Amino acid sequence: MVMIDNIHHHLNYIELPATNLLAMKGFYGSAFGWEFQDWGNSYVEIRGSGISGGFDASLDGRQPSASGALVIIYSDDLGASEQAIVKAGGVISRLPYGFPGGIRFHFLDPSGNELAVWSQT
Repeated sequence: MVMIDNIHHHLNYIELPATNLLAMKGFYGSAFGWEFQDWGNSYVEIRGSGISGGFDASLDGRQPSASGALVIIYSDDLGASEQAIVKAGGVISRLPYGFPGGIRFHFLDPSGNELAVWSQT
C-alpha cells in the first residue's frame, strides 16, 4: 500500500469495511472512476480517490455502517454524481439538502456503508 502525505496529525488513509470486494470495486469504479489494487483475498487498495484508502473484507469485528464516521466526497456536478451512484447500484439514503457552504446528499454503497457527496453549487 502506498501512503501519501504522511504529515503529522493529517488524515491520510480511509478504510471501509466490505462484505463483497467485487461489488465494492464495481460500484466505486463505475460511480467515481476510482482504480484498485488487490492485496490478497480480503483487501483492496483504493487509487485515484484523492486520499489513500482501502476496502477490508476481513472485517475483524468491524461491520459496514450507516451510523459511523461520515466520509464525504466533493463533486463539481452534484446531479451527475447522484445519477452515477444510482446507475452503479448505490442507494440514495438522504436526498440533496442545503447546508452552510453548499448542498449534499448521502448514499449507501453495496456493503451498507453510508457516505456523502457535496458541492458548493
